[in-house]
Amino acid sequence: MHTGRIPMRNSTTRSPLLALVLAALLLASAARAQSPDTVPPDTVLVSNRFAKVTRADFDAELLRLPADMREGFANDARRVSDLLNRLLIQKSLAAQARSAKLDQRPDNAARLALERDKLLAAIEVDAIDSAAAAEFDANIARYEARAKELYLIDKTQFTNPPQVSATHILFDTKKHTSDEARKLAVEARAKILAGADMGELAKQVSDDPSSSQNMGALGWFSEKEMDPAFGAAAFALAKPGDLSEPVQSQFGWHIIRLDGKRPATTRTYEESRATILAELKRRQIMQKRDDAIAAIRRDPQTQVNQDAVSALTPKIDPDAIKRAQEAAMKAAPPAAPK
Repeated sequence: MHTGRIPMRNSTTRSPLLALVLAALLLASAARAQSPDTVPPDTVLVSNRFAKVTRADFDAELLRLPADMREGFANDARRVSDLLNRLLIQKSLAAQARSAKLDQRPDNAARLALERDKLLAAIEVDAIDSAAAAEFDANIARYEARAKELYLIDKTQFTNPPQVSATHILFDTKKHTSDEARKLAVEARAKILAGADMGELAKQVSDDPSSSQNMGALGWFSEKEMDPAFGAAAFALAKPGDLSEPVQSQFGWHIIRLDGKRPATTRTYEESRATILAELKRRQIMQKRDDAIAAIRRDPQTQVNQDAVSALTPKIDPDAIKRAQEAAMKAAPPAAPK
């Protein structure tokens, strides 16, 4: 249930390096509002005696994140600080490894080559995905026809569930015992029935932190968006103004007032178009990726050195194990008499 709770930050002590990076970021942002696009790729963002992290390093690291996480990433100074801190430590350790010539050891050379291949494989997959997306966009008219067909085949997929609008007051069972919280809910309900303004009462006594701003109003929501007990109680109310009995959810005890109801509605094709096309595009990209991997698996020139592969798995000789056990028993000293 979205009660407006604010997650507490982890109180783990941060390193001095991280604190310095974060302080520098906050001071810089306070000193000037500089667009990220004005920072050249070779600009050093943070450095020490071992290594430096540039804007290009920062951008490259962002590419490792899912696309939906990249947008807006830099809006959080602490998040940027964490990333720069991690990059500087990583690059410093790598510099020390190169200084010790660990990258030149034969066993490490194979590992480095494999890591490079993994990165290049990921880059190739990105290229396949980009090409598939571009092909989709270039043939949008064909996919538009398919989107309309899918919409007409099953409109039930594009139905908005019923919604209600409600106001609530919460008594948190982390702050009170369950019996105390329920008693407070009963008392608050009695005050409202006697004429007290529920919004003002929510602002004064509710343990939902957002109530100080929204006076307990939750806006519109579907039943599945909420805690099961809360959702069921809210949707059981018949008409605007109805007030529930005390309801226990995973957060504590509530009283709920129904403010409004909306029936289920079916979205028009125009309202559903972007969602359908996005799913078709995702399928197109995944199909192209699967086709590329399947072509590699079906490559007629694939060869397997079966003898060498078999040698990787140690062979167990049952007779040899039996002989070893018998020899061990014979070599063991006789048991002491009881």
